[in-house]
Amino acid sequence: MTDEDTNRAMEVALDALGWTLDDPARAERLIALTGLTPLDLRTRIEQPALLGAVLGFLEAHEPDLIACADAIGRGPADLVAARQVLTP
Repeated sequence: MTDEDTNRAMEVALDALGWTLDDPARAERLIALTGLTPLDLRTRIEQPALLGAVLGFLEAHEPDLIACADAIGRGPADLVAARQVLTP
């Protein structure tokens, strides 16, 4: 895995995080299910593990995974692959 792979995966994850946080109910579910806090999201946003957790959250609920992928112009498999890069 190269730095370019990691950077690409982080870009996908940041787009997915933006989509997730755009809906208050979904954002609350992210916090409740992952144990992340708003402070974590602000201070650790550049950490691959945090971004991988966001993608794992989406991956665990297929309707959100598909909706997010559509919204950010990716395929669901792209989000799964990005999570695999960020949380090997």
